[in-house]
Amino acid sequence: MSTAPSVIHPWVAQWQTKPGFAVSIYPNPPDWPRFIAHVQWMEAHGIDAYFSYDHPAANADCWTALAALAASTSTIRLGTAIDCVYYRSPYMLARQAADVDRISGGRLVLGIGIGDLPKEFADMGLEYPAAPIRQRALDEALTILRGLWSGESFSHKGEQFEAHTDGTFLPPVQQPHVPIIIAGGGEKVTLRQVAQWADASNMGAHESIGGAYQPTDVARKFAKLDEHLAAHGRPSESVLRSQFTMPLIVSETRAALEKKMAAMPQDVLAWCGAALFAGTPDEAIAFYRDLWDKGFQYFIANILAGDEESVELLAEAIIPAFA
Repeated sequence: MSTAPSVIHPWVAQWQTKPGFAVSIYPNPPDWPRFIAHVQWMEAHGIDAYFSYDHPAANADCWTALAALAASTSTIRLGTAIDCVYYRSPYMLARQAADVDRISGGRLVLGIGIGDLPKEFADMGLEYPAAPIRQRALDEALTILRGLWSGESFSHKGEQFEAHTDGTFLPPVQQPHVPIIIAGGGEKVTLRQVAQWADASNMGAHESIGGAYQPTDVARKFAKLDEHLAAHGRPSESVLRSQFTMPLIVSETRAALEKKMAAMPQDVLAWCGAALFAGTPDEAIAFYRDLWDKGFQYFIANILAGDEESVELLAEAIIPAFA
C-alpha cells in the first residue's frame, strides 16, 4: 500500500500564495454554549480552522469538542493540534476521525504526533516509551489509519498495534483524503514521516513543538524536509509549512497589552519562552510577514483561555492585512 499522498490536497494548494490562519484555545473552554458560539464567530470572520488540543485533563476531550463543533458549524475546518498516537487505539482514532469528518461534511484536518508529556501519560495510566519507540508507533498508527480508511479489506499486526477490517469500516467522506499534519521538527525521523505520510508539517519556537527557534533552524529544517520529499517523489509544494504560535497575545496598545499579560498565569508565559508572541496588531502583522518570508504558509495561533480579544484582533486586524 502506498503511504505518501499521491496528489496535493486542495487545502494545501489554497495557501501557496497567501497565508492561512487558524486558532487553538488552551485549555478547551468549559462553557460549551459560549465555546461553540465563539467558534461560530471565528467561522463568520474568516478564520480558516479551529484546532483542538489533545490533553484529556484540560476540560474536554478533543474529539468530543470537534464532534460538537462539526454539528454546529458549516465551513470552518476542524482539526487536532495535536492528537497523541497513544491516547486511543489507532482503530478508535480512525473511527473518531472518520465520524467527525462525516458529521462536518469533510472538514477534518488530522494533526497527529507522538506525545511529549510524561506526566500526562502517567496520569492516564500509560507507559511513556522512549522517543524511537513512539516514532515507530506513529508509523504504525498511520499505516492503520490509511488501511481502515481505504474501504478495502485490511489487516495489520505490528510491534505495538493491531487492527483489522473486512472492508466494512465506514470511512471519512473528504476527497481526495483527510489531510494529515505531523507535528515536530526532528530532521532525521519526524520530517521523514511528514514526507512519507503527511500533507502538512507543524513546528514552532519551542522544544515541544519542533525547535524552530532561529531563521537558520527554519531554513535547515525546510531544506531537510525537501530532501525527504524528493526521496519519496513528492514536490516541495505538496506539504504545507505550518507554524504554531504559543501563545499569540494581542492588544490594541502596548499599555493594554502589558496589563493583560500581567493578569495571565506567569508560569505558563515563562514556559512558552520564545514561542510566545505578544504585541499590537501592527507588530503581529510584521511578525507573521517575517515568518511568511521564511517559508511558513499557515499559522495556528494558540490562544490562552479567556483571551477573546486576541482572536477578535486576529480576525479583524491581522488577517485582513494579508488579503
